Amino acid sequence: MNRYLKVCFVLFFVVSTVVGVALWQGMHTFLFAWVLNFMLMMGVSYVIQTFRPRLTSSYYNAKKWENDGKIYKWYGVDVFRKILVGIGWEKLNKASNPIKKNLDALQQLDYKTRQSELGHLIIFFIVLIFNIVVALKYEVKQSLWLFFLNILLNVYPIIVQRYNRPRLRKILKRI
Repeated sequence: MNRYLKVCFVLFFVVSTVVGVALWQGMHTFLFAWVLNFMLMMGVSYVIQTFRPRLTSSYYNAKKWENDGKIYKWYGVDVFRKILVGIGWEKLNKASNPIKKNLDALQQLDYKTRQSELGHLIIFFIVLIFNIVVALKYEVKQSLWLFFLNILLNVYPIIVQRYNRPRLRKILKRI
């Protein structure tokens, strides 16, 4: 089956599910916010895995103020990472993507951090649009689920990638 056709099928499934939940529960509910985020994660992840963009933009390079990670620690990246370990996400992630200590594996890990960051960035902006629509259509209070889940499920994963990548690149430079 053509990869473009597969992507269209997956995106149709994502959109259908999101529209179905919006009609069933409303766009201002926790269930809608949860389903929207996870369906977008599935769809965006599938598109990125299918097309494998190069991701060589200088955006992915750490800025001077990011290298030591202090700004991210101030925003609670360590707490978020502990939560990921506590809920079993790290164990699940390492089981499906074991880290090997060779150059190719570490370069692949670096690329995967960029893929993850791109995916969460795309999802962040899509959810932000829904957040604004719900705030305008209903009221700001009704859009809080979208806002909080967007921070938790997209902003913090981006922060984790931006926090980890400079450390990973230091290891790659040593090798």
